[in-house]
Amino acid sequence: MPMPWTYRHASKEWRAFLDDVKERMSLESDNMAYTAVDAVLQVFRRRLTAQQGLNFASVLPSVLRAIFVNGWDVTAPPVPFSERSALIAEAKQIRVNHNLTPDNAIEATAWAIRRCTNKTDFERALTQLPDEAVAFWHVEVDDPTELEQRII
Repeated sequence: MPMPWTYRHASKEWRAFLDDVKERMSLESDNMAYTAVDAVLQVFRRRLTAQQGLNFASVLPSVLRAIFVNGWDVTAPPVPFSERSALIAEAKQIRVNHNLTPDNAIEATAWAIRRCTNKTDFERALTQLPDEAVAFWHVEVDDPTELEQRII
């Protein structure tokens, strides 16, 4: 079996994703973008069982997959989803002294993730999750082509 594409091109995928996030969030550095994305992923995974989280992570590019599972206490019970404003506030509290996460962090992360994942695989993974999880990753765009996978 050949090496999976996402492993062979992990740096290229990550760079494209990070550039999308930085631009969408109007952040200046890779570190700022990483912190915001990591916070969004932590907020999301806290609301999933370990199996749900692993199913979701399996469709992410390799670096995002690693960030998603890094440091996850899978023994902690999932917490309920809440209003978007509360989820953003929670993300802003992660590494609070180094966190410049903007109010659009969830939408920007969702937009960038959709551009770096296979749409069919991503949507299939979402159908296995609660409705609130699907809403978490929903993105409104005028032109659906802007969400097409960039790196294939």
